[in-house]
Amino acid sequence: MASGDVLSPEVEVFQQNGEVEGEVDGNFSDSPAASPNLNDLRPKLKAKRRAKRSPSKEDQQLPLTNGVNVSQLSRSKPRYDRKSRTSYGRGLPKKGGAGGKGVWGKPGCELDIDGVIDEKDPNYDSDAQGNYELETIAPELTPEEVEKTIKPVIQEYFEHGDTNEVAVTLGELNLGHKKHEIATHAVSMALDKHDSHREMTSRLISDLYGNILNQQEMATAFDSILDDLADLTLDTPDAPHVVGSFIARAVADDVLPPKYVTDYKGSGESTQTSEGSRLSEQMINTDATLPQGVQAALDRAHVLLSMKHGMVRLDNVWGVGGGQRPVKYLIKKMNMLLREYLSSRDIQEATRCLVELEVPHFHHELVYEAVVTVLEAGSEQVGTAILMLLKSLADAIILTVDQMDRGFDRVFESMPDIVLDVPNAHTILERFSEECFKQGVINSRTKAKVPIRARKRFVSEGDGGRIKE
Repeated sequence: MASGDVLSPEVEVFQQNGEVEGEVDGNFSDSPAASPNLNDLRPKLKAKRRAKRSPSKEDQQLPLTNGVNVSQLSRSKPRYDRKSRTSYGRGLPKKGGAGGKGVWGKPGCELDIDGVIDEKDPNYDSDAQGNYELETIAPELTPEEVEKTIKPVIQEYFEHGDTNEVAVTLGELNLGHKKHEIATHAVSMALDKHDSHREMTSRLISDLYGNILNQQEMATAFDSILDDLADLTLDTPDAPHVVGSFIARAVADDVLPPKYVTDYKGSGESTQTSEGSRLSEQMINTDATLPQGVQAALDRAHVLLSMKHGMVRLDNVWGVGGGQRPVKYLIKKMNMLLREYLSSRDIQEATRCLVELEVPHFHHELVYEAVVTVLEAGSEQVGTAILMLLKSLADAIILTVDQMDRGFDRVFESMPDIVLDVPNAHTILERFSEECFKQGVINSRTKAKVPIRARKRFVSEGDGGRIKE
């Protein structure tokens, strides 16, 4: 043992050459009795917990390996060690046993779920998830369904004349790229109607423009009408004239651009085509002329747009129809109708003229004028002709019972004034009313209202011809 080594003042235990030697008080002994027990000689030291020390400046100055301090690598714990990182802790599992990968949560947590469960969950119940707003998606209509749907709507519009209701009804339909067929069917149906229906159609097209139909779709609609104009002329001979008026009215209402007519008008000479004008492009490419019906329609539109103050006058291109006409005008038309009928005795022509006036609520005026004509003429031939006309109109239900009764009632009320010009008017009216009742023109109630003047008898000639009161 080196002299510089310092031993414990009490005991030093060492092993040398497989033997244990002991030294007590500086003396060695070879005897077994003198050898102490090794367990007794082992020092009893209390275990001491190493405290975690913070990294010192020396550790921070150590070289880095891949960005990690070497001293930290030596002291780092396993990556997935769930034990407390500090010397303090309650020893409880993290998040109450609900943490970690593949953990579904605490036992019983599924009972506390609030809100909407995922619809892919097997326990998903749509009835228990509150109120939902469902959006209705209408499928796009086929060409056959479009025609079957649009035509009844337009036909109903001719009855009520409410463009807003038509816009709402058509707005609910999913027409897709076939919206232009609204204007196409409207114009096609108005060709065989009266001017009042054509005026309603022009108003409908104007009101739908910008809300449901745009300018491109309007141009496509009139292109389709011009393409089918030859077939439309078979049913309506004046179709080119009417379609030309529709095109001019559409330009005046800013539904179509003015170049739509000019490009078609000069399709054989101009190099410009209106947007969406398939027919014009075809004519230019083939250096051909327009069909006769199409050219007539475009000429009609060109003339209407070229006349002085044409844009203003086109507001009345269809005239003033129906009840919007003045009463004096209607009375004049009906008197002319009766004079022409008495000259020609053509009941069909008289019926057509009456229907074209489109004033079914004013037909009582015709009955009044017809009966007054019989009273003023005093001729049996005139009475027979008028009776035939009234019977024909009554059988065709053009003159309704209400209008017939109202016309005769007006005659009965005007008898005091009529008698001043026709003294024997009462006798003629009584005879004519009897014939009308036999033919079924008037009913028994109207016949009972016929005013009968009391017969006057004369006294003897000696009284000077005075009438006995």
